Amino acid sequence: MSEAAPDPRKNIGDGESKLIDDMKKTEALMEKMRVVLPISAEISAHTLEALREDPTEPGFPRHCEVTAVNYVGDEGGIVCTLGFATGEASKVLISSLTHLIFDRKNPLSREIRAYQKHRIKRLRIRSGRPF
Repeated sequence: MSEAAPDPRKNIGDGESKLIDDMKKTEALMEKMRVVLPISAEISAHTLEALREDPTEPGFPRHCEVTAVNYVGDEGGIVCTLGFATGEASKVLISSLTHLIFDRKNPLSREIRAYQKHRIKRLRIRSGRPF
């Protein structure tokens, strides 16, 4: 008789989850965000630089509105559909929640920041990069 295969979400011996996100907390945060959409946000300076490296792209403004949130799995985490009001036409971008900055006055800002910090920390641990 063979033994049951180990749960792939667990590290053998240490009992710590291999998943980056705590799914209960992640789903709860997404539901809270959906209730108050759209949410005003800013794109991080680093992300804006990466978007502007393509000379064919006219660029995105820093200020945006989160118009939808989805979960794309452990690799991408929570992603946000961002809307931009521009002079010519509306632009849309999908970005990881970790690349966005939210006003501290937003009632969800602490929960969002906690998610961001936890995810970034777990990604660094997984990749072996120092903090």
